[in-house]
Order: sequence, then structure tokens, then C-alpha cells
Amino acid sequence: MREYLLTLCITAAVTYLLTGPVRKFAIVAGAMPEIRARDVHREPTPRLGGIAMFFGLCAGLLVADHLTNLNEVFAKSNEPRALLSGAALIWLIGVLDDKFEIDALIKLGGQMIAAGVMVMQGLTILWLPIPGVGNVALTQWQGTLLTVALVVITINAVNFVDGLDGLAAGMVCIAAGAFFLYAYRIWYSYGIEAAAPGTLFAAILMGMCLGFLPHNMHPARIFMGDSGSMLIGLVLSAGAISITGQVDPDALALFTGSEKAAVHQTVPVYIPLLLPLTIIAVPAADLVLAIVRRTWRGQSPFAADRGHLHHRLLEIGHSHSRAVLIMYFWSALIAFGALAYSVNSASMWIVLGVVFLSAVGLVLLLLPRFTPRAPQWAQAFVPPRYRRRRGAGAEETAEALEAASGESAPAGDRTPVTAGTTGVNGATALGPRSRAAKDRKVRI
Repeated sequence: MREYLLTLCITAAVTYLLTGPVRKFAIVAGAMPEIRARDVHREPTPRLGGIAMFFGLCAGLLVADHLTNLNEVFAKSNEPRALLSGAALIWLIGVLDDKFEIDALIKLGGQMIAAGVMVMQGLTILWLPIPGVGNVALTQWQGTLLTVALVVITINAVNFVDGLDGLAAGMVCIAAGAFFLYAYRIWYSYGIEAAAPGTLFAAILMGMCLGFLPHNMHPARIFMGDSGSMLIGLVLSAGAISITGQVDPDALALFTGSEKAAVHQTVPVYIPLLLPLTIIAVPAADLVLAIVRRTWRGQSPFAADRGHLHHRLLEIGHSHSRAVLIMYFWSALIAFGALAYSVNSASMWIVLGVVFLSAVGLVLLLLPRFTPRAPQWAQAFVPPRYRRRRGAGAEETAEALEAASGESAPAGDRTPVTAGTTGVNGATALGPRSRAAKDRKVRI
């Protein structure tokens, strides 16, 4: 565990330290597109944050290769090299898109090629654990097609959800955390060496997201762009492919019985990781809804719109920060709920806990304008927006809370700042926002 934590910390530190210089480079290179009608931010903000994340990935793999225990992952498996090859290709395509905005079909082709490169180097699904049947061996073409489909779906799901400051990086970090705990349990508790690469990928992915988040939280100073969103989506899918399609369920020896019984016991996590529906359930649902919505209107599935889940949260009255936190909540509930169910699927307390937290999440969704107030004794431990102001009247308190949540003036009074204007530092403070949906500007 210590070596995994060291790898995570090194990855996070390298990503964090490089993001500042990368931001300056993006400004000089002109990777600051003008404000579009669907954007949420008010000032041109540099992209190319994926550059820092990619070098963080390289640093994490390099450090792991020189550690005593993790070095065995590189000696016994070619999967880390396969991941690095696919990541380099998808990162290069993302950098070109952040700078020149290449066509969506070209990006899709690049995603498929990157997945194919990983398959050629051994990172592929070899068999599927199917409940009631057992392990089903896949032919080379079946494994290749399934692997490429999983990579493309995961990349686009993460890319689609990258619409608010800190949203994609935070949700993927939560998913990677749940995946790391599951993979580490299989590797350490059951002694299955085939789970070691997936565990390493999850630790590095957490470091990439944690290192980038301080620069990307609202108001963001830099965006990860497609170079970052496609990169972390590929790393997440690589971990799922590594542990789902290559770890033999019967080797877990959950109980004495047939192979079918072992497969049935591990269904709560194996099938979700394969598709993946629990680890990235929210962005995957957003992806499916976006495709259905756009094709129903006769548009291209890659056409930009403002109907994503996080945009709907803004439309019903949630502030930028609260919309992001709600998405975090649902991602953590689904991912860690599935993780807990995989550990003890017979526990009724787990089911009751998930139901209770789901009810709490629904209450949060239905109270978009509710601002909790901390008691007097807890004033020093809460953010300023939740503190009571002594001697302030009701009107002044309301104005302070409104200013803290960034909703003090109508959107019509805002004037987007164009690139090159003096004083533009790339901040993306949302600032005042109108309650009217037609006046709100959003970004995918």
C-alpha cells in the first residue's frame, strides 16, 4: 500500500506543479478560445491542462517502475506499456483538438486507434464472467471489438460530463478511488497478481485528478480540455479492462463450489466494471441521454447542446458549486455502494444505507435555493458563505449569501471578455446568473 500511495503522491505533485507553467504556455500558444453561446465561464480560459496530466501519468509510471514491489508489474505484464502507448496517442489528438478544434469523427477515429494500439500490446478482454454460465472465452476479434467499444464509451462519457469547473476530474477521481479499493482487495487479499496493473492504473489516475483539481475548481484558472478528459477516460477504461477481462473469477475462491457459483458471487462488481455502469454511471447515463436527445431532434450525436445533467441542475436553480457537489454525491453513492455490495452482498444494512443516502440526494435536488446556516459555535469551521453575520440585517445577509453563491445580478448585465483584453487571467468565475433558462450560457 505504501508504494501505491507514494506513486499517487508523486503523480499528484508533478501534475500540480506543471499545471501552472502549462497554463502560461496555453495562453502564449493561443489555446484560449473565445466565449461561445453555450459556455458557462465569462472570460477566455486556457485549455491544454491535459499536458500536465499526461506528464503526471508518465512520472507515476516511471516511479512505479523503480519501486521494489511495483516493479514486478512491469516485469510480468506489458499492460503499463500498452497504457502509455494508447495514452500518448489519445493525448496528442486531444492537444490538437484543444488548439485547432478538429472534427468529431476524426477524434472518434483516433480513439478507436488508441484502443487498438492497447489491444495489440496485450491490454484486452480475454474472457467474460457471465452469471449462470461461467467464463466465456472470447475470440481475438470479439475481445478486440469489446475492448475498443469499452474504451470509446468511457472516453466519451467522461468527455461529455466535462462541462463545469472541477466536475470531470472530481467524478473520475471518485470512480478511481472506488476502483482502487476493489482492485487492491483482489490483489492483496486473494493474491491475484493479474489485478496489480489495474490497481496501479487506479492509483495513478487518482493522482492525476487530485493534482489538477486545485487549478480547476470553481473558479477555474485552466481547463483540462479534450487532451485531459479523453486521457483520464482512457486510463479509467484501461483499469476496467485489465481487471475485468483477465482476472479469473474462480481464482477468487469466494467459497467452495463450481466456477458458475464463483462468477455469480462476483456479478455485483464484475458486470458493472465491464460495461461500466457503476464506476461512471452518471457520465454514462448523460452520454446515453445526450445521444438519444440529439438523434431524436435529427442532430448529430456529437452536436453541442445544453441539455446535460449538470446544465439541468443549473436551470432548476442550483449554483455552480452546488451542482458540482451534487454530481460528486451521486457518483460516490453509486460507485462506493457497488463496492460495499461486492464485499458483502447479503448485508441488508448496505441496501438500507444506499436507500437513505438516495433520499438525501433527492432532497438536495429539490432544494436548490436552500442555504444552510451553521450554529454560532461552528462559525469558524465552515466556509464564509454559511456563516451568520453579526449585526447584519436580513437584507444584507441575503445579499451576502447571494454574492457568495454567485447569483447577485442578471446575466444580461454581463459582458463576456474577449481574448487579449488587459487583465484577463483565465479565471472562470461564473459570476451573476439569471434564473431564466433562456438567458443562461452553458458549456459542454
